[in-house]
Amino acid sequence: MGDIINVSFRRLRRRCEAIASALPLPVPFDVRELCRLVAAERGKPILLVPAAGAAKVMGLWVATASADMILYEETTTPPHQEHIILHELSHLLCRHHRGVLPYTGHMRELLPNLDPAMVRRVLGRSEYSVDEEREAELLACLIKQRAEREAASDPAGTTLDDRVGDVLFWSDGDRHG
Repeated sequence: MGDIINVSFRRLRRRCEAIASALPLPVPFDVRELCRLVAAERGKPILLVPAAGAAKVMGLWVATASADMILYEETTTPPHQEHIILHELSHLLCRHHRGVLPYTGHMRELLPNLDPAMVRRVLGRSEYSVDEEREAELLACLIKQRAEREAASDPAGTTLDDRVGDVLFWSDGDRHG
């Protein structure tokens, strides 16, 4: 049984590594710029939508005919927001598809300007399979690892002090002011 799991994980990791290595990562790394670059390659905008207090939902990818929306929790730290966005972007990059979504009360809160019937048709289900979640999480981590490796080789990249400052002063808006 362990050999089957190891083979399956190696196959998943190879797939995720191939996707991560093909991405046009901006240097220095910026998740919003990455989304812009991916959108440009796909010919379809990716809109990043902050959402506060979305019960049980830290992030969500919504695909429509004209745009992709990535909703992320706005009341968490910037590094956590970045990870949420990378995770949801990974669902998009892995082409995870969804089934039927039952109407939920928080859908109106998350997407107040969209018709709930359209959202149900487009959004799909609220949960991915365990394998899809693993794949999205692995890909998000591999993208971040690649970005950190490239930043480490770029003397103009962000420093550890910059990242620590981002975590410690995330609610200040301008920590240098």
